[in-house]
Amino acid sequence: MEVAGDGPTGVAAAKRQRPDLVILDLMLPGSDGFAVLSTLRRDGMDAPVLILSAKSEEADKVYGFGVGADDFVTKPFGLSELLARVNALLRRSTVARQGGAAICAFGDVAINADARTVTKAGVPVQLTPKEFELLLEFARHPSTVLSRARLLRDVWGHAPDIQTRTVDIHLGELRRKLEGEVAEPRHFVTVWKAGYRFDP
Repeated sequence: MEVAGDGPTGVAAAKRQRPDLVILDLMLPGSDGFAVLSTLRRDGMDAPVLILSAKSEEADKVYGFGVGADDFVTKPFGLSELLARVNALLRRSTVARQGGAAICAFGDVAINADARTVTKAGVPVQLTPKEFELLLEFARHPSTVLSRARLLRDVWGHAPDIQTRTVDIHLGELRRKLEGEVAEPRHFVTVWKAGYRFDP
């Protein structure tokens, strides 16, 4: 593990060490975290990046994901939450390296993003295009609560004719097709009054 105290040093260290994962604070002297992340992605670094920030505005998170962040943790946070997110990102990254196009595996389910296929216990599972896109959105943000509004925006593009129940219906189908016990889902968890969380 290597720690850098400013943006330029962090960029140089990441290029030299080629780490498995980067934890990046946005408030860095010399060059802020967004600029560091943009530089690393532009230079071809594909390791997962987890951003730490005191900023809780949705616009900052959306911008962070747009320039290549894999997860976003707002201060203050608990150590157990941070470790859970780090472990989830490392699991996902390992699957991607070992399986080529597979970006996620949980339980007995495997996702291949390039081929747009899903298997459960080795058996192909047929998902509709939107079910697959919803599954990928969850897989990209493990252990993160995603609101219905965010899912409508990112998966459906905020189409004016989309109703709130659309998310619930599609998630119900993912549970039916991929969960072992639909009545007590283990991976697609409802967070009361907040949205849904994907636990790999």
